[in-house]
Amino acid sequence: QVHLVESGGGSVQAGGSLRLSCAASGATYIYCMGWFRQAPGKEREGVAAIYTDGRTTYADSVKGRFTISRDNAKNTLYLQMNSVKPEDTAMYYCAADLRGYWCSAYWASPAAYKYWGQGTRVTVSS
Repeated sequence: QVHLVESGGGSVQAGGSLRLSCAASGATYIYCMGWFRQAPGKEREGVAAIYTDGRTTYADSVKGRFTISRDNAKNTLYLQMNSVKPEDTAMYYCAADLRGYWCSAYWASPAAYKYWGQGTRVTVSS
């Protein structure tokens, strides 16, 4: 069982920066980890994902502004959010999966991840 705990959310003005963290426990090998977000009234969407070999992938809406990284020694996932926009306002969730196929082929699908954190809220004001 993998336990995920997010932190780092808060309120920020447009153009500012935030760094989200996700501490993982319960597994020594997690193939892929990702960040998702869900705004009120909208579906949960994939923001970025990272694999054990360091490969990363991003949603078009955040490319060039957000950076996903992971510290395998600390079992911690990060999301550096720069040049944030009001449309980035959402609850951000950390997700993880131990399997390779599903989260590689369908990284932006919530169904590809078995483990989820409780979420951390990000609010961007204009």
